[in-house]
Amino acid sequence: MVIIKELKDFVDVHGVLLVASGVPPVLYQQLFEKLSSETFDGGSFFQIELCENGKQKRLVLSCDTLLKDSQIFLVDHAWSFRLPDARNQLQEIPELVKRMATLMCVADEFDLEACENVTGECGQVSINEAKENPQDIIDRELCKAREEDRDVLWLELEDLQIDDEMLCSLDLSSKLPNLVGLNLWGNKLETIESVTQTVGGFNQLRALWLNENPILKHCGTALRNILLDLLPQLEIYNSQFTHNYSQWALGFCAGIYGAEKPVAKEQRACPLKDVTELDLSNRSIHNLSNKVFNPLELPLLTSLNLRGNLLDQNSAENLLELLHGFINLQSLEVDIPGPLGYSAVKIAETLPNLSSINGVSASKILEEEKVIVDSNLEPRLPEWSNGEPLIDRILQAMWIYLMTYRLADEEKLDETPVWYMMDELGSALRHSDVPNFKIAPFLFMPDGKITSAISYSVMWPNNDVHKGEECTRDYLPGIGEDKQRSSRLTAWFHTPEYYFIQMHDQYYHKLHSTAFRHPVRSDSQTQSIRPNDGRPLLVYTDNVQVEEFLNRPEFVLTDDAKKADVVWTGMQIDEEFKKIAGLKDHQYVNQFPFEACIVMKHHLAQTIQQAHGDPQWFQITYNLETQLSELIGDYLVRDKEGQNNLWILKPWNMARTIDTTVTGYLPTIIRLMETGPKICQKYIENPALFKGRKFDLRYIVLLRSVQPLEIFLSDIFWVRLANNQYTLKESSLSDYETHFTVMNYRGQLNHINTDEFVFEFEHEHNERWVSIHEKVRAMIRAVFESASALHPEMHCPTARAIYGVDVMIDSKFQPKLLEVTYCPDCTRACKYDVKAVVGSGEIIKGSEFFNDIFGCLFLNESRHVSQL
Repeated sequence: MVIIKELKDFVDVHGVLLVASGVPPVLYQQLFEKLSSETFDGGSFFQIELCENGKQKRLVLSCDTLLKDSQIFLVDHAWSFRLPDARNQLQEIPELVKRMATLMCVADEFDLEACENVTGECGQVSINEAKENPQDIIDRELCKAREEDRDVLWLELEDLQIDDEMLCSLDLSSKLPNLVGLNLWGNKLETIESVTQTVGGFNQLRALWLNENPILKHCGTALRNILLDLLPQLEIYNSQFTHNYSQWALGFCAGIYGAEKPVAKEQRACPLKDVTELDLSNRSIHNLSNKVFNPLELPLLTSLNLRGNLLDQNSAENLLELLHGFINLQSLEVDIPGPLGYSAVKIAETLPNLSSINGVSASKILEEEKVIVDSNLEPRLPEWSNGEPLIDRILQAMWIYLMTYRLADEEKLDETPVWYMMDELGSALRHSDVPNFKIAPFLFMPDGKITSAISYSVMWPNNDVHKGEECTRDYLPGIGEDKQRSSRLTAWFHTPEYYFIQMHDQYYHKLHSTAFRHPVRSDSQTQSIRPNDGRPLLVYTDNVQVEEFLNRPEFVLTDDAKKADVVWTGMQIDEEFKKIAGLKDHQYVNQFPFEACIVMKHHLAQTIQQAHGDPQWFQITYNLETQLSELIGDYLVRDKEGQNNLWILKPWNMARTIDTTVTGYLPTIIRLMETGPKICQKYIENPALFKGRKFDLRYIVLLRSVQPLEIFLSDIFWVRLANNQYTLKESSLSDYETHFTVMNYRGQLNHINTDEFVFEFEHEHNERWVSIHEKVRAMIRAVFESASALHPEMHCPTARAIYGVDVMIDSKFQPKLLEVTYCPDCTRACKYDVKAVVGSGEIIKGSEFFNDIFGCLFLNESRHVSQL
């Protein structure tokens, strides 16, 4: 044990950490002193300010000046956890809820008072503020209009718990027939009939807000189409422009029209002539009509924001020509890549009067030939629906702030990452591409051992900073465009949707244009490898089931791999392994070369998609290391169309659901990339259930040859059951025993014999198992055909292997491939005697499992297996 008392000891013990964190050596002494004395002196140098209308905080330097590398500060970790434990910790510790809610700006005084009055039920804290009565608001507006001798033209009924019955009872069209604007945002409307009955009589209605009503989730597109037919004057619907938009809609965005002034008192030839700034961002504009938007109507326009609009009915050339006519236009905000093309340089060259594009000097863009620029992305701010529990708000907002690390020692790396929230000072550091501070996690080990480690973050100025300046950090240090930096910033900022949707569309069309040519099946077969003299085959293995249950006379176990005819191991057999073990090319092994094309999850997805595109038996899957843009586009499309948006993230090459997460929140998906390479796969949200619980099936596949393809399916398969009733409630998504089925290593294993499961499943669902089984067989054959066709390098005459193929059945009884596992755990196959549910129906003894497997692979037998 090393008790750290001197700087030399500190550097000796923490040298690797110091280098990895990037702390300048000049600050080692100061850091050592502050760690030893637990000195948190940031309060003397900084102050925290509210910004973004109170939804974020920022850190500002309060002292005169901090020179580069002149000071280092300790930042405490306010909350550290492993992801599956986050919700439980919040439910059990009310003070943690209070601190996190305040730090993340997701609570008001009511929430915090409520949090102080609860113990284990903090997860249910919600807002139940007294709301004004809608009828009182209407009566007040009518009274005010009578006093001023005018009609009521605008009505605000936002967030008032109005349901369908109440809306109809208000009889708005009779009382307020001349409404121009109606805001029903955030209520409880669920039926098309109640909405159309209410608004159908408004012949002058130009703006209608139904955002965040349940009806939009169920029938949003249908309702939109009906309302656009019903309301010919409607120009703004749910904050977006309709195809009817006119000068009025532009005037609304420019602040000319609104609740205080719904329409102009007098008709003017050019109502927009004095407008200098126009923000049209995120208005779902498809066609920037020059009949409405042109230099004659907006002669003084100097600043224009077009972000977040597809403008897909305009060509880039026509849009640039239109904008060229605005001679006073100096500032332009637009998605790049986007409707004006892929190059900021081209935009700057075509519009020479511009002084800035997306907050970057046009002259700098031309000088440095910047193709993509964006210095003013809109931050993702915490949002929550009315009545949303405080814990749910925290669990969503935390992804703006979280940082992560993994613990490791000389022997191994911790499989599960630690996520942490920095204290109030550290969490107030916002992002900049050109930050003036660096920050990194640091484990201080006072006695030189990781068991005594105390986690901090350390921050220091990497540029000179002056009083009043905001202190910033880079959210993605060391990550450039080669690692999808711009796409990954979507976790913290609203990035251009147009680009991502376009990337997804291209990928979608590519997948759906793929057609697989099934290879011609060969009648040739591999031969038994048993020697002609009848001697038994020597088998070397490190598999405990093979050691225990391979007992037929044709095979004899040996502990000398060099002498073995068959080497059956869970180790990776590469050239280095062969050299160390002394293996020769004539020895048979239980691995095929390049089998990573099916056993590593990202390669499996690539193999299937290259061969079959988007088959119905495989959920759409993205490799986050290379296809993040396409995934974001898919997410955005589903979100706009109101489709289910639950996804499951899986590490490339880990088993037992380690570091696997189910989420429907895009920033979570992106941030989880930080804990290692992953695939992101569409979650099967409607699985077939067994007595209300989720299940999957483990099949055993025997591969005897790749070319020609000789593949067999064991008659033995087994079901794996979740322990809890299936639900898609947000609070359940982190519950392992609800959404996962592998209970061998955690949770309680509830085994059911396969024949009992099949009998009860058929009875519960009125579906014959044999039809599902045939689909499974065809799917497995297709997977290995894909590998054989695309990766002929897998072929090896001295390779024989078994694979675990995990399958889920959806509610329409379509099998879905989950993954393919090398050297699968066959404990259950060996442990239980089962009745075959296909074929002979005989009892298959578990103790004979590996005798049958080896007989098929090496002796060309077919007992208790069937060829695919």
